[in-house]
Amino acid sequence: MSSPIVVVTGMPFEARIARGDGVRVVCAQNTTLAGDLETVIAREGARGLVSFGTAGGLIPGVKPGQWVIAHKVIDIPANAHEYVSSMAWGDALRRAMPSALRADVAGVTAPVVTAGDKAALFRESGAAAADMESHIVARVAQAHGLPFVVARVVIDPAERSLPAAALAGMRSDGSTDILGVLRSLAANPLQLPALLRVGHDAGRAKQAMRHGRQIVALKLGDGFGAAVVGI
Repeated sequence: MSSPIVVVTGMPFEARIARGDGVRVVCAQNTTLAGDLETVIAREGARGLVSFGTAGGLIPGVKPGQWVIAHKVIDIPANAHEYVSSMAWGDALRRAMPSALRADVAGVTAPVVTAGDKAALFRESGAAAADMESHIVARVAQAHGLPFVVARVVIDPAERSLPAAALAGMRSDGSTDILGVLRSLAANPLQLPALLRVGHDAGRAKQAMRHGRQIVALKLGDGFGAAVVGI
C-alpha cells in the first residue's frame, strides 16, 4: 500500500471539510504540529504534504473566499526564510482553479489581527495571505525531501481588523468557544456588527473550501482524509 498524502489544517472545521478517502489529515495548532507530522510520517510515510484551510488576507482588495495557491512560503519566525512549493502540484491546482492567486504565503505564529498589522506584514513579506501552519508544513517537507503545496482560502480581508469577540471565541485547539464570544460581546456590544461581518466572511470561505476541496483531491490523487489526527 502506498504512503498517503498528508493534509494539514489548523482548525477542526477545516479538517471536517478536508475529510474524504485516501490520505491522512493532521489537525493541530502550530505549537504541536511539527511533532504530529513527524509521528505520522514515521509511522506511515508520506507522498507529500498539503497545507489546506483558511488564511488572513494581506493584499488590499482580495475578498473572502479567494483561493491562494502558494508559490513560496515565507517563514516569518525563521527570519523570513523562503520555501518553494512543488511547482508541479501548484501549477496543476492553478490550472484547475484559474481564479486562484498564485502568490506567496507568510507563515506566522499568531493571528494577524489588525488592518495595520496586515499592511505591515504585506510590506515586509510581499505575501498575499498569512496562516499559522504553512511554514511548519514547509519545514517538515524540506527535512524529509517531500513535495508540498499550500492551498488556502482568504477568510478575513486585509482592510478589516478582527473584533476581540472573534478571538475570544477561539480555543487553544482551534475549536469555537461560544461562551467566550458571548462574554466579549457582553463587555462590548458595539462589536456585534463587526462580528457579524466575520461570520459572513467565514461562510464564504467555507463554501469556497468545500468546492475547492474536490478540485484539490482530483489533482493530487486519491481524495482527502481517511483518518484525522488531533481532533
